[in-house]
Amino acid sequence: MARWLRGAIVCLSFALAAPLIHAQAWPSKPIRIVVPFPPGGPADLLPRLIGPKLTEAWGQPVIVENKAGAGGNIGMDTVAKAAPDGYTLVIGPNGNLVVNPHLYANLPYDVMKDFAPVTLVATFSNVLVVNPGVPAKTVAELIALAKATPGKLTYGSPGIGSQPHLGGEFLKLMAGVDVVHVPYNGTAPALRDLLGGQITFMFAQTSAALPQIQTGKLRALGVASQKRSAQLPDVPTIAESGLPGFEAVSWYALLAPAGTPKEIVAKLQAEIARILQSPDIREKLAAQGGEPVGNTPEQLGAMLKSESARYADIVKRANIKAD
Repeated sequence: MARWLRGAIVCLSFALAAPLIHAQAWPSKPIRIVVPFPPGGPADLLPRLIGPKLTEAWGQPVIVENKAGAGGNIGMDTVAKAAPDGYTLVIGPNGNLVVNPHLYANLPYDVMKDFAPVTLVATFSNVLVVNPGVPAKTVAELIALAKATPGKLTYGSPGIGSQPHLGGEFLKLMAGVDVVHVPYNGTAPALRDLLGGQITFMFAQTSAALPQIQTGKLRALGVASQKRSAQLPDVPTIAESGLPGFEAVSWYALLAPAGTPKEIVAKLQAEIARILQSPDIREKLAAQGGEPVGNTPEQLGAMLKSESARYADIVKRANIKAD
């Protein structure tokens, strides 16, 4: 065999083996998971549940960094521009991944181009709740009340583009009602005003509203997922309450910067999927109304595309503006 050919084969062998060697050596230093919101809430909960398990498996610290601002866009942009080496990741909620791209004309990042999908970590159910003073005990009765008093009922949300906001808009579109959106700076102040009767209803993550539902301070009318919540088994889904196909769940995905080696992405996904099946993790998530997923990068990528198209349609039809 000619010397040049042997050299070429050796070089090719090294080139083919390089990604595998890289993946085998990874991780060799701490991993940072960016949460684009302040501490508290599911986006913060998930990496703090998973992180210690990853540390245990790989012997490297997993650091959770809260980088809030601009509705989560600052943290997302930080990871979009990070080195694609598997050491900087982000937990992104559906609002930042499939809603904001249709609300903001000048987002500093492109979800489809700047990130490598790793896995869908978990979904969280939302529930439609009203103040007990509202004369509606079912979703159908709330819709009838809204139709009888167009423009009078109000619903709150943690902010424009949030899942509870989009849930309210989806309800408006499917039910054909005229209700007024009142955005707040977070779930807590919205719930506070709902409890005080300043707004009529809102969508809230089940875990956030559950204490008030259990004490009778709020009335649950319908769950916004395709199946009933284990926390509220007697509350029907909105889909079975006269709006077939209605769904407005919150979900959180793990992403890496685009260009991260596929072998590292696969290693991350496989370990996280294993962790999510741990009985203690499943129990802790269930207590918060969460359901673990752990799907493949390919499945998450397809989901991002389909959900982006769905929310683009809702944003356009409801004429939602970021400001």
